[in-house]
Amino acid sequence: MPTTRRQFLQRVAVVGAVAIVGDGILLAPNLPRVVRQEFHLQRWPERLNGFTVAVLSDFHYDPIFSVHPLRAAIAMVNNLHPDLIALTGDFVTVSSIGDEAKGALAAEPCASLLRQMSAPHGLWAVMGNHDDATDPEHVTRALQAQNIQVLANQSQPIEQDGARFWLAGVNDVMNGAADLSKTMHGVPASEAVILLAHEPDFADEAAKSPIDLQISGHSHGGQIRIPFLPPLYLPALAKKYVWGTYQVGPLMLHTSAGLGTIGVPMRLNCPPEITLVTLRPPAKR
Repeated sequence: MPTTRRQFLQRVAVVGAVAIVGDGILLAPNLPRVVRQEFHLQRWPERLNGFTVAVLSDFHYDPIFSVHPLRAAIAMVNNLHPDLIALTGDFVTVSSIGDEAKGALAAEPCASLLRQMSAPHGLWAVMGNHDDATDPEHVTRALQAQNIQVLANQSQPIEQDGARFWLAGVNDVMNGAADLSKTMHGVPASEAVILLAHEPDFADEAAKSPIDLQISGHSHGGQIRIPFLPPLYLPALAKKYVWGTYQVGPLMLHTSAGLGTIGVPMRLNCPPEITLVTLRPPAKR
């Protein structure tokens, strides 16, 4: 029987849909890209002009799917030679079946891979909502065992060439564990601060404190973005500042699309990413 025009178009549509889904599952989630961002911060020291931070987020480690973009990212980050590496949470995933705490067991293999990256000022991390909802102490110990420092409502001075800034990190916001007052205690008001906070919408609160830049993840950039439709995956506290760079009052915010996936192991129009942030003092006029 000859193929009618309608049948032909239906078959083309099916083939196209299969190709898009196949690309979204087999290719796109496994090919991270490098996104470069440059920020001129009002209080950034002149002596630290050009300081770089590699940002990775939302690993959701599993040995079948998300391990592949993570492995690819390791070599890419090392080739960038960042001064510091920031990891903004969700190293593991809450188990959908059985004991939620079992999800924390993925922290060891995830941390073991992350430690293959290096930077002069080390690797620094904060907990995400999935880490906090499984067993944050277990996840923290796994990271620290690999010499990855975890900021739990804490700030740490980073010094180089006689200048310094403060790297701050809050516990997970969604689960009510973040304490910004405690985090900022002892930080001089005149010195630059970079805040690691898993949920980007926390920027509305962070902007009330003397913080220059907030770095977040959590949103996955929407993960599946179909043209002319809202992103299919937007968790709570990632609905306002979804992906990219924002000015929130005096605060700069960057939201990473992250590396891993959750739910359906698929990305569409939202590739996994590594962000290389370059920090500079205010532009001269």
